[in-house]
Amino acid sequence: MKIARIETFLAPPRWMFVRVETDEGVVGWGEPVVEGRAEPVRAAVEVLAEHLVGHDPLRIEDHWQVMTKGGFYRGGPVLSSAVAGLDQALWDIKGKTYGQPVHQLLGGPVRERIRAYAWVGGDEPSEVRDAVSAQVEAGFTAVKMNASGRMTPLATREEVRACLLRAETAREVLGDERDFALDFHGRVSPANARRLLPLLAEYAPLFVEEPVLSEHMHAVPDLVNASNIPLALGERLFTRREFLAPLQAGVAVVQPDISHAGGISELRRIAALAEMYGAHIAPHCPLGPVALAASLQVAFTTPNFLIQEQSIGIHYNKDAELLDYVADREPFRFDGGSLLRTERPGLGVDVDEAAVRAADAKGHAWRNPVWRYEDGSFAEW
Repeated sequence: MKIARIETFLAPPRWMFVRVETDEGVVGWGEPVVEGRAEPVRAAVEVLAEHLVGHDPLRIEDHWQVMTKGGFYRGGPVLSSAVAGLDQALWDIKGKTYGQPVHQLLGGPVRERIRAYAWVGGDEPSEVRDAVSAQVEAGFTAVKMNASGRMTPLATREEVRACLLRAETAREVLGDERDFALDFHGRVSPANARRLLPLLAEYAPLFVEEPVLSEHMHAVPDLVNASNIPLALGERLFTRREFLAPLQAGVAVVQPDISHAGGISELRRIAALAEMYGAHIAPHCPLGPVALAASLQVAFTTPNFLIQEQSIGIHYNKDAELLDYVADREPFRFDGGSLLRTERPGLGVDVDEAAVRAADAKGHAWRNPVWRYEDGSFAEW
């Protein structure tokens, strides 16, 4: 069996799919994208396709090594995301070839269900109560929200209180038996993080995500010691080597994204590294159905898995929803806020190819907002 053709499709709201077809008719799907930079990733997939077309799709590890190390210049979000989507598609082909779900090829399942959380925004504190209540009604046992909107480098008392009010409101709605996580989203400076974390402790968040930007990794050890709240990060890290420093600093939860951090192959290695430090993984996944399906395959076979992000109802999904591009929604049916294990081969997702091709005809050019402070200077989004 040989790889015969590789195609990419831009699909609203901000996703991209890759289709890898073999000369025996087996087709694998992946999701290679950097949100807001889909076009460069598409070009990177085209370049990497030169290494794959005409070769055996089942030699996944060898292809991964060549795609990540075959060029003199390596790494970065664009290349890692292109590799990630192609890696997902190759695992999908392998599972379909052997008639097995990918989690069986990775050693077999260690759990029967995957707990997931729902997004509730949080940029506006006035919206938190209704948004959290709606997700509780939908059956979710955990939610995540932004801890703030735009935040000045040294927060005012009003900004601090607004952050605390979000946490207090979420806890009131959820009670003690459900969880919420707060995403600092890189909007919070190291000084603000040191101030906020001890104040948030009484509301017992499941974790605080991205307490500082990845380029401020030197601040993480102090933040770990500043509060008893578990800290999480990793959506902007792309290799197991980049996860070593935060794990050594005491981060409790790592959040690699299966569409950014080298795909299924590398996500497995990141999880194994985290296990050595007693840390858990909560894969980042505010993307489409193929990325979620691939994340679930890893989660089912990973002992130190914690909780899964998913994008149903997320505020980015304005032109399409998570399940608009799948022909069978059953694998994505929630049961008590969890997704159940299936034995469908490959990634377990039945992509609606006609819908994907129609979406690509329209395409998208999604870009994240650019925020500014009142004086006109740049502010982190």
